[in-house]
Amino acid sequence: MSVTRLRRAARETVSGLPRAFWWLWTSTLVNRLGAFVATFMALYLTLDRGYSASYAGLVVALHGLGGVVSSLAGGVMADRLGRRPTLLIAQASTAVSVAVLGFVRDPVSIAVVAFLVGMASNASRPAVQAMMADIVRPEDRVRAFSLNYWAINLGFAVSSMAAGFIAEVSYLAGFLVEAGMTMACAVLVFVKLPESRPGPDRREGREGGRTSGHGSAHGKNGKDGKDGKDGKERNDREDVGLWTVLRDGRFMGVVGASFLIALVFQQGSTGLPVAMGRAGFTPADYGLAIAVNGILIVALQIPVTRFIQHRDPRRLLIVSSLLAGYGFGLTAFAGSVGVFALTVCVWTLGEMINAPTQTGLVVRLSPVHGRGRYQGVYTLSWSVAALVAPLVSGAVIDRFGAGWLWGLCAGVGTAAALGYGLLMRHLPKEEAAVSGAGTRSGVGAA
Repeated sequence: MSVTRLRRAARETVSGLPRAFWWLWTSTLVNRLGAFVATFMALYLTLDRGYSASYAGLVVALHGLGGVVSSLAGGVMADRLGRRPTLLIAQASTAVSVAVLGFVRDPVSIAVVAFLVGMASNASRPAVQAMMADIVRPEDRVRAFSLNYWAINLGFAVSSMAAGFIAEVSYLAGFLVEAGMTMACAVLVFVKLPESRPGPDRREGREGGRTSGHGSAHGKNGKDGKDGKDGKERNDREDVGLWTVLRDGRFMGVVGASFLIALVFQQGSTGLPVAMGRAGFTPADYGLAIAVNGILIVALQIPVTRFIQHRDPRRLLIVSSLLAGYGFGLTAFAGSVGVFALTVCVWTLGEMINAPTQTGLVVRLSPVHGRGRYQGVYTLSWSVAALVAPLVSGAVIDRFGAGWLWGLCAGVGTAAALGYGLLMRHLPKEEAAVSGAGTRSGVGAA
């Protein structure tokens, strides 16, 4: 591609988005630049504190359990209190709890504080996703979610390399840096971001304006290319309860498939660091290998999104699941940092394809006044995976060895591919084609 075309593509990607989006984007970037705990928790507990892989898995699982609790609570808060108050509470609480985690030494205290960190940090995700859908026009959401995901991974790429070297000097410094950066995000939200929660009478059609009153693709008259999705009208009242979400069969199918693939992707921060540590690699080695994930996404996510946005989502989800599963499966044959990095390349490609395609479904299936709750339930699939994955990886590595873990990843990736294939087969063709244009706003990875 010529330099001129690259410049034109860059301009088309960043132009026309509201100022509030860019402040939210900046908040996301700052937050991820300070990320430390989720990436290095397992190494901190096994190498610095001397605990077993099973205990490390338990603590990381409790961190995930906190996310399970706050996924739903954060979604309800985003709909009831508003997006901005939810972000402020979540980010300030995260900053305080992360700082405390760096100082506690008792095993029980570490486990309790890790749970609180997971609960506080995950509570902001439904609010971020809902706010982004509120403030960006429907036709611009592909670019907006791609740019936000790009910010997440740019921050991750930088922080993972830096944190790997910081960890060799002082893990405490890493905890304090994350606390400071997260508090900076809370201040940024307070100063620059207005509330975006839609009023009770606001709706959006496909041509809706760029205001905080946007709704979902399910307009007042069900205008999303046809009337009455699935033969029913979507209720866009302000009071959309959790039971409404749980009864939405098609949406819950997306959540279930998301959970399976999330189990695989979680191994990048749970099984992989422990396995590399057991094999004699240093935290800096792991930091360099996992940084490839962020670097590739920073370099390729936007071009990949532009390439896949009009393609068959069923095929994309199947291919992405197989790339993820067998990418981790190839880790069984890795014996050097370079080979580990190559396996990261494979499953990262699966992540780049899966993320925008999958989240496109979630955005389209979410009614305007239930966005927080729908995003909360979707985030729940990643939170439950964050709870289950470290327990499984720690137990499998301790009892059978890392090779078995990577074989299980290949199997789960295959199961996810089958699940997506069956799920997408039941979607109307017109809706499936459009949903492939969406993007993920940052779950899972973080």
